[in-house]
Amino acid sequence: MAKTASDLVQAAKASIQQISVSQSQQMLDDDSIALDVREPEEFAKGHIADARHIPRGMLEFSIETHPDFQDKTRPIVVYCKSGGRSALATATLQQLGFTNVYSMIGGYDAWSAASNDAD
Repeated sequence: MAKTASDLVQAAKASIQQISVSQSQQMLDDDSIALDVREPEEFAKGHIADARHIPRGMLEFSIETHPDFQDKTRPIVVYCKSGGRSALATATLQQLGFTNVYSMIGGYDAWSAASNDAD
């Protein structure tokens, strides 16, 4: 039986580490990298301060040559709008050998609702 997008997201969430907005803020304060995997128009409307941007559809093709992601042990907080794409991206990054990668629960919507720093 074919899987749905929801099935894929749920499977990804079962295989990754998810962290809250407050945990994400603590990690970013401690020199982790924020990775925004939303589309360019979403990123342009607002994003976490100092976030790197690689759209989900380009992640596999762009991450390994991006200068900020050469150390596969540096902690990365991945986010999207609400948590689905970031879960898929986090699972992909793990498959690519990144060892400290976390998906932020609730995505940028939750971050904004908590009134954290944004650009």
